[in-house]
Amino acid sequence: MPQPMDTTDRQAEHGLILDFAGVLTADPRSVHRAWCESEGLPPEAWRATLNDHPEGRRLYAALEVGEIDQTEWNRRTAALLGAHVAPDNLMGRAWAAVPPARRMAALARAAKSVGYRLALLSNSFGTHPFNPYAQAGIWELFDVHVISEQVRIAKPDPAIYELTLERLGLPAQACVFVDDHPRNLPPAEALGITTVLARDEAATVAELEALFGVSATLSV
Repeated sequence: MPQPMDTTDRQAEHGLILDFAGVLTADPRSVHRAWCESEGLPPEAWRATLNDHPEGRRLYAALEVGEIDQTEWNRRTAALLGAHVAPDNLMGRAWAAVPPARRMAALARAAKSVGYRLALLSNSFGTHPFNPYAQAGIWELFDVHVISEQVRIAKPDPAIYELTLERLGLPAQACVFVDDHPRNLPPAEALGITTVLARDEAATVAELEALFGVSATLSV
């Protein structure tokens, strides 16, 4: 477990870098399974198409770095899922019921209140017609946004972590990065960033509260 950070010297700024899906949202997998069933698909069809199908993987990788837009991805991925699956707002339909991680957002606000600069570091799944960041209501919380579609680099490429540090204006040693995919952590660690693997929202928030010396308080 990372050691508590010394935040007593407010002249030395610190940064909190957060992934989006699975960190600032609930784990989407159960929602995606339910959506698949509502579309007359096997429960694992979404995961299998995006992760296991060679063309599905290629299309998603292209979407992440802005080689294709969400509308084109919707059309081409719907065809992979099944002839009966409508392409209209496919990404939005699959993600519509995924709730935001309210305790994690509260933790980020608490960190910001004691002087942390906040960066959103996200491998994008497009922003039009469905904008996942707007739906989650977290965009304005962040000082810096590094979205793979916009910068044409995706995690775990070390360059995207270097760009995030540059935009924050902070050294790696002053920053903490939270992501739910283990493969995205080693490049950040190699730069000197403290990393936290998000497995469960409550446990991750508790770990960060101890690390930062703050309390995540939900607004009513």
